[in-house]
Amino acid sequence: DIKEYESGKIKRHELTRSDKENDRTRHIDIVGAQTGPVFLTYKDCESINAIVQTIVSGRPEYDFTADDGNVHTVWIIDNEDIILKIKKGFAEKVEALYIADGHHRAASAATVARLCRERNPLHTGRESYNWMMAVLFPHNQLRILPYHRIIKNLGALSMDDVMSNLAASFHVTSPFEEKVPQQPHEFGMYAKGCWYKLAFKNALPEDSGIIDSLDVSLLYNEILKPILGIGDIREDARIDFVGGIRGTKELERLVDSGEYALAFSLFPTDMNQLILVSDSGQTMPPKSTWFEPKLRSGIFIHRLD
Repeated sequence: DIKEYESGKIKRHELTRSDKENDRTRHIDIVGAQTGPVFLTYKDCESINAIVQTIVSGRPEYDFTADDGNVHTVWIIDNEDIILKIKKGFAEKVEALYIADGHHRAASAATVARLCRERNPLHTGRESYNWMMAVLFPHNQLRILPYHRIIKNLGALSMDDVMSNLAASFHVTSPFEEKVPQQPHEFGMYAKGCWYKLAFKNALPEDSGIIDSLDVSLLYNEILKPILGIGDIREDARIDFVGGIRGTKELERLVDSGEYALAFSLFPTDMNQLILVSDSGQTMPPKSTWFEPKLRSGIFIHRLD
């Protein structure tokens, strides 16, 4: 129910970009349907898990491998008793839902619902536009993948300048064979064909909030802004992002091509951090989480009749 999104019972951890939200809103409104589900998570519930496990032991309705190699298997629940048990499980055991992926889809669904209400003099609240299509997973069955950063140029700095500045706050070692950090507050850096390990020297202040404790924040606060002069990462044209399974090979390719000067690999954000940020009403920095695989748009369509 979109009212649950508007009231904050469906919690967010990211801000949306107005251009992307407007595009998605126009698409839903003109097509008259939601074609991609909002990706939600909730704190694990054993009673719901047990029901789901019984369902997935039966014959699926759809079972296919997409072009990208991801397998999609779908079961339909048409037993009213089971549906009621699932509803009861969520009503009694699940206090909130969290947007894992799909902040723009959720915001656009809410905007289209408002537009439809304004256009409909006979609005009752039961129309299909009052609902958003979503898929839900328990939090401990999800894994967040890292969202890496790439930098187009060093500005007025030389690479020697960058290394000298880094040494003030980080233990810098090379070669870094793992290429990706194995624990929080470490980063991988790729430049001129070489991987470096950057280990933060200092402990975070005891009064650091959940946002400042995130590695994406640490990278920005200690390297991107003070050393490289990166401003608002939503707008700064010198920074870009590489997420999901593209990984370090894509970072190396982009830097080796000469299109980018530096790449940073990050330790992934934790699911518990996502929930803490959402529960606190705060938002993470842009491009903090990447979920893979993503469900295919178009498998299900929610018509706004």
